[in-house]
Amino acid sequence: MMKTVTAVFDIGKTNKKFFLFDKNFKEVHKEYISFEEICDEDGHPTENLPELQKWLKNVFHSILESKKFNVKAINFSTYGASLVHLDASGTPVTPLYNYTKPLPEHVRTSFFKKYGPREQFLSTTGCADLGMLNSGIQLYWLKQTKPEVFHRIKYALHLPQYLSYIFTGIPLTEYTSIGCHTALWDYSKKDYHEWVYKEQLNKILPPIVSAETSTNMNYNGKRIRIGVGIHDSSAALLPYVRSIKKKFILVSTGTWSIVFNPFIENALPSNKDHKDTINYMRISGKPVKATRLFLGNEYKIQVAKLDKHFGVKDSYHRSIKFDYDIYFELIQDFEYCFKWDSLEDNNMPAKTYFSYDKYEHAYHQLMIELVLLQVKCIKEALGDNNIAHIYIDGGFSDNDIYIKLLSHYFRDKRLSTTNASLGSALGAAMAISDTKLNSKFLKENYALKKHVPFIVKVL
Repeated sequence: MMKTVTAVFDIGKTNKKFFLFDKNFKEVHKEYISFEEICDEDGHPTENLPELQKWLKNVFHSILESKKFNVKAINFSTYGASLVHLDASGTPVTPLYNYTKPLPEHVRTSFFKKYGPREQFLSTTGCADLGMLNSGIQLYWLKQTKPEVFHRIKYALHLPQYLSYIFTGIPLTEYTSIGCHTALWDYSKKDYHEWVYKEQLNKILPPIVSAETSTNMNYNGKRIRIGVGIHDSSAALLPYVRSIKKKFILVSTGTWSIVFNPFIENALPSNKDHKDTINYMRISGKPVKATRLFLGNEYKIQVAKLDKHFGVKDSYHRSIKFDYDIYFELIQDFEYCFKWDSLEDNNMPAKTYFSYDKYEHAYHQLMIELVLLQVKCIKEALGDNNIAHIYIDGGFSDNDIYIKLLSHYFRDKRLSTTNASLGSALGAAMAISDTKLNSKFLKENYALKKHVPFIVKVL
């Protein structure tokens, strides 16, 4: 008997994943692949879109032909800040420009001269000045620098919607992709910013629908519900939003640690020029205030330096647990010791220095300093909201020192960790499902674990 499933393509910058979930959102099949990047016309590395499209079709067709699964629905979760530009025949007219591609300074200057003041614009659009990471600015760049290419564009699709388009041929736009620091959206008007209309970009941006939208289609002789796709960060947030009744903060850790506050009416950054305070959107179009910290990247850099300095194996740091006596010793006359490579902090010294002769002490010092930055990030996302619960998922959710310190610094709140390795893929499956989640979902599916602050010794 064939198992009824929902299929999800979860496309990251490095790993491309395919999952099948049963009716209880349990994973029953998965496939992984990665592609070598190609270069755009300027020699900048970017996604191999033709190979990605070929893989999507081949994987899905093989599942349909296997007769092992009854695929009732399919959806797509991908990274954001990426647009695919289609001509009238539905063929991409440019590479999928990488959001790491430098934005020419004259384009940035021209844009803010026309649509500034800069600070007001960034506040209104709920994003920071991030160059190509503001994917809407990619369209302005194309129009200004490659007008012959721009005028061939019939539709500009966010990457999740392009993957859906591959299967449906229907061009659409949805809120979570628009809300991914694109500089396209006016959060006060709840509509595209006026610059979009003045540049007539609205003519190539397809109709906006909710990420819950799906199309029932006859695909290769089989009736399948095909979703419109969803931005991966918003997808990862969805299981929490649907299963938790009370307000919460989600700290999603990895290379970037992103703190989500989905419970504010106006998500515009309180510090308009703070490049790490940005907005996302929920599937309904409601704003999500988000702050970010390059936590995992900096951690990797500094741990490698500690490993070399103390001559230990590169896996040694994983074995270190929180030691209260070491912590108490370090905070007695606390000094900042680390000079960051990829973070900015007014407290950091001109160069890294510490006098510890034990790796454990230096590692605790590193974690204290990183967690103090994380605390600032969380407090910025919290703002004035009275939110009592913090959830942490991702790579740092099993770092004992990180969790112990956070639970200590936020001892007035309830702190829980989850194992959400399938977060964005599960969110994409849930987006097009009518299944109601109960309060036990996180415990049963995400290994929910509650943490209590350590007891401070009184001398």
